[in-house]
Amino acid sequence: MAKFSALLLATLVTTATAHADVKNNTSAALSPQSVIENQLKKIDASIPIESIIESPMPGVYQVTIQGGNIFYSSATGQHLLRGDMLEVRGERLVNLSEEQKSRQNAKLLKTLNTEDMVIFSPKGETKGVVYAFTDVDCGYCRKLHREVGELNDLGIELRYLAFPRGGKNSPVFNKLADAWCSVDRKQAMNDLKAGKSISVEIAGDVNACKSVIDRQYNLGVQMGVSGTPAMVLESGRMIPGYRPAADIASMLGTES
Repeated sequence: MAKFSALLLATLVTTATAHADVKNNTSAALSPQSVIENQLKKIDASIPIESIIESPMPGVYQVTIQGGNIFYSSATGQHLLRGDMLEVRGERLVNLSEEQKSRQNAKLLKTLNTEDMVIFSPKGETKGVVYAFTDVDCGYCRKLHREVGELNDLGIELRYLAFPRGGKNSPVFNKLADAWCSVDRKQAMNDLKAGKSISVEIAGDVNACKSVIDRQYNLGVQMGVSGTPAMVLESGRMIPGYRPAADIASMLGTES
């Protein structure tokens, strides 16, 4: 997707294939979605299109590609717009693009199995849940981990998902796989976040654990995660970067 990203994501407005013939008889028989897809694939045949749907703005179509990136296209696919679409609702502006991304993320979260996570739960009532794509070596991941107790005291359950920033071939990938295979995942995570070796037994199927890490990493990429920590609320709202426990509680409405 590098060719397409360089062309589209680095500019605010892009005109695709200015001399493309979209008025021939073949194109006229196609739906706008097919015409747009054909035009985009002239730019990059491997573009990972997830969906093309009508937007609330007449004549404009919303295109979603892998990684949660959304942009907009004319019905001919010749004019593309990068940016957020806003809607006036009463006396406020609503970001329709962010709403769509959140809905997609929420659906993806529902495909996960809690048995494949490292979960830190409150001792009392759970008032809210936050998912965190995490590395174990990054400074802000460790800073967030130091606030797990405070999050739990605020009634927030933290569900860790693996996201080795260096990918499958990085040393962190193997560290995370070992943590997921430990007899006590939470203690293993505590050890790694403190910069220590895992102090508990590693007894699981390492290949199976590596498969879990790989799936979660790919899910993060699909959701647009590019750095850690990256937190996601159950609503699908993405919170990039570190945020203090009190801020997370405020977002979830659990601060009281």
